[in-house]
Amino acid sequence: MFRDMETADSEIPAAVPALSDTRSRGRALMDTFGQGWSRGKVELLMTVFSDEAVFIETPFSEPLRGTDAIDRYWRDVPFHQSEVSFTSGEIYAAGPWFSTEFKCVFRRRRTGEWVEARGAIFCEMAGDRIGEMRMYWHRWNGGQETSKP
Repeated sequence: MFRDMETADSEIPAAVPALSDTRSRGRALMDTFGQGWSRGKVELLMTVFSDEAVFIETPFSEPLRGTDAIDRYWRDVPFHQSEVSFTSGEIYAAGPWFSTEFKCVFRRRRTGEWVEARGAIFCEMAGDRIGEMRMYWHRWNGGQETSKP
């Protein structure tokens, strides 16, 4: 079952609370990440990452290291995506790792084309934040399977 960020708790936390287990922390972090992405609130999205975090957008992307690099990546997203809807599935946890499936649908601002991205997110915890996030996903553009970014 996916959680819809449009109907999720509308209270935006200043920071993700420290919770007792990886699954609970993972759920809170994914909800915050999804709310930040879907609302174009990069400052909220960035609260999930530790200071030394690594973000890997796709298996073929260069890792972005540290919050400055990750922030630069996400700061650009709201200029290209509108009407964003992010949902994530059940959290699976093992030790300091958690993963979930996700679906993100948005409209390209430049062309008006609808894009649907589905995939999985794998994270390693660093304290109560994400120390590494890897995204594996596939994108449909305008109802067609394509690798177009």
